[in-house]
Amino acid sequence: MKTEIRERKELAVDLMEKLGIYKPYIKAFSEQSDHACFFENFAGFWVYQENELFNKMAEIELKYNCTVYAITHEITSFGECFSFLVVPEYDEDWDNLVYKQGKYFNAFAYVWNKTYEPDSEFGSILVQSFGGGIRRVG
Repeated sequence: MKTEIRERKELAVDLMEKLGIYKPYIKAFSEQSDHACFFENFAGFWVYQENELFNKMAEIELKYNCTVYAITHEITSFGECFSFLVVPEYDEDWDNLVYKQGKYFNAFAYVWNKTYEPDSEFGSILVQSFGGGIRRVG
């Protein structure tokens, strides 16, 4: 069933808590629409402070009618990637958005390969949580 932004945001808050994201980041996200964080090796920064990233997040949310609640940034052997953790529009897709897998979490994301843009896509990524931040590990 198609959902409203409010419903997606409520689930996003739950997923952020499950991932162990720093509580002030969660609170800011729940209170303001533009206060998602991006993470560089566990350290969190506000997306709205980075115009290109903020615009890409807005583009993804508009194009796919989803809610981005966290982003990781990595430099990989296959390019510079930003992994946008999302809550999709339809609630039938919500069952396994984030789940524990050993000491990591499997998370549903849109991966923007900034280096090789055609390689950008939705899929599952492996995320590690530590000290209130996250990073992609696979």
